[in-house]
Amino acid sequence: MTIAPERDLLSAERAAEAFLSAVGVDLSAPGLAETPMRMARAYAELLTPREFVLTTFDNDEGYDELVLARSIPVRSLCEHHLLPFIGVAHVGYLPGDRILGLSKLARVVELFACRAQVQERLTKQVADWLNTHLRPRGVGVVIEAEHLCMSLRGVQAVGARTVTSTLLGALRDDARSRAEFLAVAGLNSTSKGER
Repeated sequence: MTIAPERDLLSAERAAEAFLSAVGVDLSAPGLAETPMRMARAYAELLTPREFVLTTFDNDEGYDELVLARSIPVRSLCEHHLLPFIGVAHVGYLPGDRILGLSKLARVVELFACRAQVQERLTKQVADWLNTHLRPRGVGVVIEAEHLCMSLRGVQAVGARTVTSTLLGALRDDARSRAEFLAVAGLNSTSKGER
């Protein structure tokens, strides 16, 4: 998938320099001269997902059990403060006619995480994308993340983790399938909230 928008790093560097100066950072101090350039490149990297080709295969064997990738690393930027939120995603599906190349579960998470984002939307976007492109019998996505906008500033709740979930198809409608997904993902369905 081609997904990389154009970047103007020179303008971003000038803007970073103006921003840092405006909040009182002395850019003439040793070690800070190249910080605006590094900051511009860092944000460009955080906001640019890698390209990938969706790889699916015929489900020739008729595999109909849960496929789940646990603890996929997630890093995104809170759209309210542009501070990172970092955690893991548990992404699974019940196959239909096609199965997915396993690395693509992580690629889809990255596709939607590499933008200014909120965790609730990210969770739903990953599930909806898999549902649309794979047409499985069910999809489940749970994301657990610490938001630095909540732990470094404001309430300063260091270590607090936010959990969001989106369950579609049989993983939402069938209690046994839902319980299996949550158990295999390592979650206790009675103590973690579902959305």
